[in-house]
Amino acid sequence: MNHKDTDSFYVPDLCRVRAVFMLLITSELLVLVLAIVQAQNSWIDWNYFGLLSLFVQWTTLTSAALICLLRPRLARMSNSRATMTIAAIVLLDVLAFSLFADSVLHPQPGVALWQGIAKKLLLALLIILMVLRYFYLQHQWQQQREAEMQARLTSLQARIQPHFLFNSMNTIASLIATNPEQAEEAVLDLSELFRASLRTDDQLIPLNRELELCQRYLAIESLRLGERLQLEWDIQPGLGQQVIPPLTLQPLVENAIYHGIQPRPEGGVVRVEVSAKDHFVYLLVQNPAPESTERQHQGNRVALSNTQARLQALFGEPAVLKHSRQGNTYTVTLRLPRRSINTSNRQSRNRP
Repeated sequence: MNHKDTDSFYVPDLCRVRAVFMLLITSELLVLVLAIVQAQNSWIDWNYFGLLSLFVQWTTLTSAALICLLRPRLARMSNSRATMTIAAIVLLDVLAFSLFADSVLHPQPGVALWQGIAKKLLLALLIILMVLRYFYLQHQWQQQREAEMQARLTSLQARIQPHFLFNSMNTIASLIATNPEQAEEAVLDLSELFRASLRTDDQLIPLNRELELCQRYLAIESLRLGERLQLEWDIQPGLGQQVIPPLTLQPLVENAIYHGIQPRPEGGVVRVEVSAKDHFVYLLVQNPAPESTERQHQGNRVALSNTQARLQALFGEPAVLKHSRQGNTYTVTLRLPRRSINTSNRQSRNRP
């Protein structure tokens, strides 16, 4: 079964505990309303509530189980045909439990029996059509939201243009005559950087790929800055498969060099630290604090605001980006929910 088929299906995966829980809560609230309306001498008819609750929960759970098992086949149908099939499944389920409850547990005369069953079937049909309509509108809204988010991410990612392009080309040109092998390696690093900036298909990549991109960038800058650029790496093992949006850490490192190292004749140290604590992964970039010039502050704001917007679009509130200055050290800290690339792929495939 192709996962794309189930992802495009408007009915959520009822095999998931959360989906079943929401169905049970919604159906129980409906039963409560009916029990309140049924009561005549009190606020609620508890006997009616108990019997109807048992009946509704039976039909809800069994119908959800059947739809869960048949979901791959339903996803291959058209929306109208899938809707009719689901409605038929629920109505047959309600009919079976109605016959059992009304004829075995609470026997009634023939005409009264079928009148009661007909009322239950009509009510079940109205409810299932309203629920399916809600699922369809929710699915349409989710698709529109994802399309808008993808367009926004593509726009933000397209704005990331490395400041060092012309300096890098001059450095490569000067190396061609003296050290052609190093010049060739620098060209490969530069092409990989721009290939990553033009690749807009991947929303999330492994952290080790982003770190490799940072190393390629720093290798080019080391050719230009020489001993003025000193690097410190502190990467906690086992976090290579942590998900991160592409070109998230690299622009922060680029920002650190552009504002913290390049203006200083003596250069300085850029420190990159990655660690995990509880359910989060922390990425830290430190550099000498830049002087307070409007141009540098404007550049900082653009880079940080772009990164923050991308993180909020992908992770929501759990992702946090902060920057601070303590003495002569400027620090940017990025917090991401701890999640591996394989787990994220499974969640995206199973998303309702």
